[in-house]
Amino acid sequence: MLRTKSVKLKTIPAMAFRMKTADGPSITIQRADSQQPGIASLSKTSGQAVPSANTNLKLYPMEAFEEAIKLTNGLPYKKQKGVKVTKEMVKEKKEKPIEEVIIDSEEYLKIVDKYSDKNGKLSYDLINKDFIKFAKSSSVVRKMIEEGTTAAKLRNYIVANKIRNITGNHDLDDKQIKKMVELLDETYPKGVFKELNDEIRKMLAANKKK
Repeated sequence: MLRTKSVKLKTIPAMAFRMKTADGPSITIQRADSQQPGIASLSKTSGQAVPSANTNLKLYPMEAFEEAIKLTNGLPYKKQKGVKVTKEMVKEKKEKPIEEVIIDSEEYLKIVDKYSDKNGKLSYDLINKDFIKFAKSSSVVRKMIEEGTTAAKLRNYIVANKIRNITGNHDLDDKQIKKMVELLDETYPKGVFKELNDEIRKMLAANKKK
């Protein structure tokens, strides 16, 4: 099961985690006094919880989902067993394996370890500062800008080469890197590389003014 670590809620006596499914990210909440979990998908537009039809909102109010979203924001996905609050809880349904090769890979774990803070959350600031520093120091990036490359091509070059350097695996193909970026992006509603994207646009705009 690909999910974040479990977090303890204050709004209700329960544990919660964010899970990756075939339909996208979702929030699962499990009370200690109920075998039935509360499940909600995350809206792709607003990032808010959309409870499933069979979720009891009296047991699992929207405030609990809002807290769970906030607490799991930034936590990376890892392959973990289902959470158990009590011994009497039913076993969780098996999910389809999604990007398990990537999530279990040494390369992905190196990225998570390098940019995680003391609470185990991916640091948005650390990632962007490091990738922006690489972009500004790269002679290849400078040449691409001078030659009038697009923002998309420049971003792909920066991200791909930085990830290959961090992991030490220069044989990673574009498809593997794309999957890693997708998993990293899901930790933040606006995308983990938003600041890098903004900086790329500034660099390209500055070159045009020359």
